[in-house]
Amino acid sequence: MLQRKGARKGTDIPKDVLLLLQQGQLETVNLTEWLAIDHVVLLHYALTELDLQQLFDVFLSELDHLKEKKTMKIIPAIAQAWLNLLKQQAPQERTRLFDAMATHRSDSIRCWAAYIVGIDPHLSVEDKLAGIRPFAADSHFGVREIAWMAVRESISLQLLQGLALLHSWVRDENANIRRFAIEITRPQGVWAKHIPELKTHPELALPLLEAVQSDPAKYVQDSVGNWLNDASKTTPEWVLQVCNAWLKTSDTKETRRIVSRAQRSLDKKK
Repeated sequence: MLQRKGARKGTDIPKDVLLLLQQGQLETVNLTEWLAIDHVVLLHYALTELDLQQLFDVFLSELDHLKEKKTMKIIPAIAQAWLNLLKQQAPQERTRLFDAMATHRSDSIRCWAAYIVGIDPHLSVEDKLAGIRPFAADSHFGVREIAWMAVRESISLQLLQGLALLHSWVRDENANIRRFAIEITRPQGVWAKHIPELKTHPELALPLLEAVQSDPAKYVQDSVGNWLNDASKTTPEWVLQVCNAWLKTSDTKETRRIVSRAQRSLDKKK
């Protein structure tokens, strides 16, 4: 079961697999499984595991405002409910509960913990990045995606500080950390609000991009290419200049792959 590839459609997920996923006993292995999680059901099991089952109705009342319980709506909503609860706990209990979620075997529960970091209004941008780092390096794709989404708004609101703090991230030995630094600053990511300042002034993030212009990891290369492709929609000439400069100073297969991905939208217009 642990070595399964995962179903292509939600209706094809085996019942025993779905049950274990909903109980928080198993990690999802692909996007289909990740999106199939009923987070309200999972919440019930998580609260029971943490000896907080008596609070299930309290959590439900805090989720009543949701018009739809799709994954990208329910995760931050559950995180907010957890944050409200954590604020009422003594420091030791607050740490116990958060650590239990942050290290949980369920990737979906770890996603809640990542969002708790991202939406905590008492944390500075520096503290949020420090807190989100373990999730940015997580072995699971879903947790890594939620990690950058959780703190993207904070970075957007304090962009220059955020970019400065991310300088060391793009030089980290962990490819997941390097990729996070690029993905979180994409001018107009697919699942996130746009960052207007980077749409008009993408050069602000150039030091980050240059650090990974020939990154050995395809995971990072794809993110860099996507970043520049985003920028090409509002500043095409700037992207062309960057790509041409990189090919002259870093004519490697890695850079060529990034440049090809970066110019795909521009190529379609030719």
